[in-house]
Amino acid sequence: MQKAAFFVLAVLVGASVAVPADNPPGEALEWKAGVASAMITPDRPLQMAGYAGRKEPAEGTEQDLFAKALALQDGQGHRLVIITTDLIGIIDRLRDDVARRVEEQYKLSPSALLMNASHTHCGPAYGRDDAKDYFDRLADTLVALVGQALDRLAPASLSYSYARCGFAMNRRTPTDSGYQNHPNPAGPVDHTVPVLRVGGADGQLRAVVFGYACHNTTMGFRKWLGDYAGYAQEYFEHDHPGVTAMFMMGCGADQNPYPRSQLEYAQRHGRSLATAVEAALEVGQKTPRHQRPLRGPLRSVLESVDLEFTEADRPNYAYPVQLVRFGNDLCIIALAHEVVVDYSLRLKCELAKPDGPTIWVAGYSNVYSGYIPSRRVLLEGGYEASSRPWKPTLEELIVGKVHELFDRLDSAP
Repeated sequence: MQKAAFFVLAVLVGASVAVPADNPPGEALEWKAGVASAMITPDRPLQMAGYAGRKEPAEGTEQDLFAKALALQDGQGHRLVIITTDLIGIIDRLRDDVARRVEEQYKLSPSALLMNASHTHCGPAYGRDDAKDYFDRLADTLVALVGQALDRLAPASLSYSYARCGFAMNRRTPTDSGYQNHPNPAGPVDHTVPVLRVGGADGQLRAVVFGYACHNTTMGFRKWLGDYAGYAQEYFEHDHPGVTAMFMMGCGADQNPYPRSQLEYAQRHGRSLATAVEAALEVGQKTPRHQRPLRGPLRSVLESVDLEFTEADRPNYAYPVQLVRFGNDLCIIALAHEVVVDYSLRLKCELAKPDGPTIWVAGYSNVYSGYIPSRRVLLEGGYEASSRPWKPTLEELIVGKVHELFDRLDSAP
């Protein structure tokens, strides 16, 4: 694929496509939405993130990398911006820089800025000293995207739906020598594909945000690639001209795409995921029956909880937890670092009620470093458990914080 220069391309939530409308013509819309997109493919060779064994820099581009921003505003003026990126993660320096500048320039609170990374292992190691020029341009681009998305706020309708996709498989296999990184068809998974639908004033599709809980590690070669998530976005946008597709990574720390290690598998997985998004949207159905219209108010909160290490002289770690709530219809829980699937399964089980909001749990949000195992995974051992010397209390602390923030938003006027 031919690679263009690093630049920002902003688009208003644009052309219409034939998918079910959320609002009858002429009905007043509560929401406003705007989208912006930027290509963030490095324009020179850089070291790659994700696999320590790759000592040489990238040797080319298989697929361009993108960052995208969706700005939302409810009828009371409350705003939210979601940034998605084809990157290994959002390192703390990037989050701090972007959040500070966005608050200064656009008066958007850090609690109303959700940053997520697809965790592609074929993106740049942009936190290195020798990548400072890329880091600076990346930060500038993300800040500009927020401004462009906010500038393009226009009447919109929002709805939530979901489907399923089956290529993710648990990668923790028990053996006589401990848990090994190997596909385990009996291990826990979350095959849900949550989809946020953004329609325009005419009710037609303008943008989608969709998630999946699986590592973007189909490939590990030395070329820039968004992996299956990159292909899913590319295919959906190709099939629906004028629509912006955004991928938000789920709790996929212990999930891998299978089969893998061949480019055609990344493409097949991407096609499967894009098709699942269409299924969630009920494309081709004359009467949609599973779209949950979202109403306001829009509320968001971002706080931290102190996690403890087993090393006595190591200070506690302030772990960020963010919740975004769309009235009583949808709550997005954004967890930092590489979170195993147990958190998604548990939180959806504990918080989802017939008379309450649907629960969407995203990992790899706002800050990225090591793994966040559950208590089960930590005690079992294995790769995901060895990243940091966490105390087994970490799961209860994180889940407890989520419950605290959820209850606070639930009781807010």
